[in-house]
Amino acid sequence: MNKSRLFAFLLAFIPGFGHIYLQRKIRGVLYGLGFAGTLGLAFIIAVMSPYGYDFLVALLFAFGIWIINMLDMVITLLSGAAIPADSHTVSGTDGNSVQPQKMDGDKQERFLTIILSFIPGVGHFHLGLNYRGLTFLAGFFGLGTMILFVTILTGQPGFLIFALGLPIIWIYSLFDTIQLLNKQQNGEELVDRSIMEDFEQQRASGRKSKATTTVLSIFPGAGHMYLGLQKRGLQLMIGFLLSIYILDVLRISLFLFLVPVIWFFSFFDALQQQSRHEVGEAKDIPIIGYFANHQRWLGIGLILLGLFFIVDSILMPAFGRYMMEAFQLDIRYYYQRYLQLVIVCLLLIGGGIRLLMGSKAKDKGGEDQ
Repeated sequence: MNKSRLFAFLLAFIPGFGHIYLQRKIRGVLYGLGFAGTLGLAFIIAVMSPYGYDFLVALLFAFGIWIINMLDMVITLLSGAAIPADSHTVSGTDGNSVQPQKMDGDKQERFLTIILSFIPGVGHFHLGLNYRGLTFLAGFFGLGTMILFVTILTGQPGFLIFALGLPIIWIYSLFDTIQLLNKQQNGEELVDRSIMEDFEQQRASGRKSKATTTVLSIFPGAGHMYLGLQKRGLQLMIGFLLSIYILDVLRISLFLFLVPVIWFFSFFDALQQQSRHEVGEAKDIPIIGYFANHQRWLGIGLILLGLFFIVDSILMPAFGRYMMEAFQLDIRYYYQRYLQLVIVCLLLIGGGIRLLMGSKAKDKGGEDQ
């Protein structure tokens, strides 16, 4: 049995492993030692010169070896050369050795399409779906370019959180290409339309794909919106992004555990809502219904947040140096040193008071009955 071309390609991401798998041992060892050696050299240089940037040269060489290794593997796999079997030779019925057969046309076409699909949209171009491929290509690189541009323009690395949408587009594009390739090889006719037209068609029919829901759920709230649960999805998406931004700005590392908690809750809740949608029981119930009935508290919270930004971005930089020169008081040190502790204490105290008030209200309600 011939060795898998796809498995060889995946192994090639670790320089040398893919070539060794294809029994090209000398080339594989050279790639592996070259890559590991340059990485080790970069580490040694970084340790000996922690404040220099000479190690970047070694990292550049390592990256170059990785690129050459991958190009060599892709050229080998796409050249149509025979891939050796698990055994060196296969004996025929007459006892003579028989060389492994080349991969047939369908398998070679399938492998080529999957390889091209590692760049979103290119696999669709190979299938003749130019409009659909352009949608994925423009969406992936357009989003990446916009995130990079906004991050550089504003100088705020917090915008990089939106890069979480890139792996979602990449995974969905790869999955969509494989699905369309299976249809083509089964003799079905492929229609060149965008994914938004697919979503609209599924919405009109009332059917939602489990696979699409799962892929979109990687980004909190997106899977819920696909299911039509707009309020629930919007709250989860805003809560996830806002929590990362606020925790980064306020430097409240104590509450960083909330980020993975929100992600896991959103992901598994989307899967549960998909099951409910299939039986017609999915309802767009907001996660936090409290704010809908208490908009005053939400307004107070936004006002306090705005005041914090005024103090942090305007007043402290403007008056910090003046206080140091006039009163020999480094107010910015105390501000940066104790702000996080004060905010955490106030949040814990406020949450405790709110719980006590709620329990008293319930106790009074029970006594009235």
